[in-house]
Amino acid sequence: MTPAFWKGKRVFVTGHTGFKGSWLCLWLKSLEAEVTGYALAPATSPSLFDAAYVSDGVVSLIGDVRDREGLAQAMHAACPEVVIHMAAQALVRYSYRHPVETYEVNVMGTVNLLEAVRGCDSVKSVLVITSDKCYENREREAGYREDEAMGGFDPYSNSKGCAELVVAAYRQSFFDAGNKVGLATARAGNVIGGGDWSEDRLIPDMVRAFTGGEAVVIRNPGAVRPWQHVFEALHGYLLLLEHMAAQSCTFSQPWNFGPADADARDVAWLVEHFVHTWGNAEWRIEPDEANLHEAHLLRLDCSKARRELQWQPVLELAQAMEWIAEWYRAYYERGDMRAFSLAQLSTFQQLAD
Repeated sequence: MTPAFWKGKRVFVTGHTGFKGSWLCLWLKSLEAEVTGYALAPATSPSLFDAAYVSDGVVSLIGDVRDREGLAQAMHAACPEVVIHMAAQALVRYSYRHPVETYEVNVMGTVNLLEAVRGCDSVKSVLVITSDKCYENREREAGYREDEAMGGFDPYSNSKGCAELVVAAYRQSFFDAGNKVGLATARAGNVIGGGDWSEDRLIPDMVRAFTGGEAVVIRNPGAVRPWQHVFEALHGYLLLLEHMAAQSCTFSQPWNFGPADADARDVAWLVEHFVHTWGNAEWRIEPDEANLHEAHLLRLDCSKARRELQWQPVLELAQAMEWIAEWYRAYYERGDMRAFSLAQLSTFQQLAD
């Protein structure tokens, strides 16, 4: 990654109040980029956005990606060179309860974003963040490659597959070689990190239980996921955008960013390691009474990103768990979470370089 590339770069980030979006904005500000964020207010309290004062130095706009006109006006005013679309309804179980909202946000929100880009002459590169769950999951051992079929069993996963198809259609119809606007998608693994308090996510569920002196309840201990620290995915996104700026046509593709094969672990492994790292914590297994479908096995083939972007994971999963536990400990000990978060980012960047 090249810090000089980002200095003074005008970047428009949707979903900047979310977990991944907040970390991204902190990183971009540390690189001296000019950041405008557009999103709903933080969905949880506490949130990383508030804990680390992410709005400091960022033009933070509260808006909804379903509002096509409002989104277009915000982007036009920001005059960005780079657009990163992270705004999403990102929870599988929530999507079962709210399927229409999930499709409106994840599919039509992507359409609205791309329409806004079409009307904004300053934009040179666009990265749309989807999900590892966008693939038609056949519960196989081999990792999914970027050219494999989109699918998704539940509304969330399916909506992300739909978003990928929307981007592909816009790229072919409106962002071809003559347009000179790069348009790519990124499919990351199950990202984990400090500052996530989302519902029905493993690390936040454990933190809530442990800080409350309770045992965490696990639904599906044998499920295998491509776990990775949030910094790994964000590093991939930034590296991809640097390549797109140099050769937009070459890198305007879908990209996987996932962990090493050895770190595609089951839920039980992750829970046991986090319990050990946290200390004085317990967990138990309880069947899912709602009986909602969840994928049992999911892996990504990230060989393209390693080969063409020279991207590779930096942290082993056990080390990532230590970083996460340290972040939450600092938060509950009332530390300066902006300084602590920036310090973790700086350490990661040094390791990545």
